[in-house]
Parts: sequence; structure tokens; C-alpha cells
Amino acid sequence: MKTVLTAVCSAALLSTVAGAATVGVDDSSAPWLGFMNVFELDGTSFIFGSSWGIADLNASFDDGAGTLTMSPNTIGDPDPFWYIGGGGPGAQGNKIMEANLYQQVDDDSLAGQTVTFEGVVLSNTFTAAHEARLFIRDFAPDYSSVNEVFIDAVDGAFSFSLLTDAGLGRHVQWGLQVKGENVWFTDTAPFGSVTLGTIPAPGSLALLGLGGLVATRRRR
Repeated sequence: MKTVLTAVCSAALLSTVAGAATVGVDDSSAPWLGFMNVFELDGTSFIFGSSWGIADLNASFDDGAGTLTMSPNTIGDPDPFWYIGGGGPGAQGNKIMEANLYQQVDDDSLAGQTVTFEGVVLSNTFTAAHEARLFIRDFAPDYSSVNEVFIDAVDGAFSFSLLTDAGLGRHVQWGLQVKGENVWFTDTAPFGSVTLGTIPAPGSLALLGLGGLVATRRRR
């Protein structure tokens, strides 16, 4: 497991050079993927993980404004599994949900390269009940292990890097993660949100000339 690298403020550029690639926060036209991990309220007792739709992650793009926003995850099911005493306005969530919005490359184009993820956090108003982090992750072919780097989504420009494994069949991801207690859909505003600036197509994958994006139902 790699440790977090120091963030360096810089403009969000997309480019490649020998042994290095830079990716950014693309707009809605990019092949974004969603994955949700669900935990007990201790935040560590894993229950399940599965692929989710982008909207189901409470992620929304405004391409006109050039923004991506994620807010606390909501579940419309009032079952006590999800809410203490049952769901409804003011109900307390009964699970910790980890929403992952990301792009993924599976064709070895980034194997053995230093991948740099750059962009701008326009605002992060989450309370202590939720955390937003940016990440680069490099999974083994069978997802049994991962090299990864995370930084907190702090207002301002960000730039951080991960040297990926040179082995074949790796899965390289970059994106945004929001983790915290699930919230009834009418109650999200007081908990805040995070907003990133996006870049219009052609974005990261177009400029990198990469493909092979595949969603997986394994835990991330």
C-alpha cells in the first residue's frame, strides 16, 4: 500500500510523456463508472460492494458550468437495515456508505508509468459526518491487491501521482470518493457537498488514447 504523496497546486493539464501520464476531471461525456461499498456504522465492518449508476451515487455533472458535484448518499428504502427505527425525514442512517466515482483503464497503457491526477476542488462543505477524497488506484488483475494514493478534497488546485505496477493486466483508476452515514433524501443539504471543476471532452482518455474501460463487481 503506497502512502499519500504531497499535493502540488498546478493547472489541470492533460498530457503524456515517456513513462508518465496526466489525467484530469473529465465532464459527463467521459466513461465514468460508479461503485458503492457498504459498511456497518463502525466504518470498517464490510457488508457488500457493487457497481452503482452515477446518479445513484448522488453525483451530478453540469457541463455548462464545468462542474461535478457529489452529496451524501441517500437510500429511499425505509427498511431499518438502512435507517435506525426506519427511514423518513430526520431518520438516522444505519450504514456507512462509500461512493466511488472513477474512470478505469484495463489495457496496460498505464502499466509502469507515473500517473498524475490534476484538477481543482471548487468547494467542499461536508460536515464531519462525511469525507471526500481524491484517489489513484492500481489493482492487480484479479483485484486481490492494490497500490493506491488518496488526498483529501481540499478547496483549490490539486496534483498528486502514483507509480503504477509494470505487470500486465492491471486496472488503473482515478476519481472521487465520498464516505459517510447514509442520509434520507430530504435531509442532505445540511451535510454539505463537494464540487470539482471539470474539463470538456476530449478529456483524459481521449488524449491518452486509452480504452478498455470495464466495470467490475469486485470490491474497490
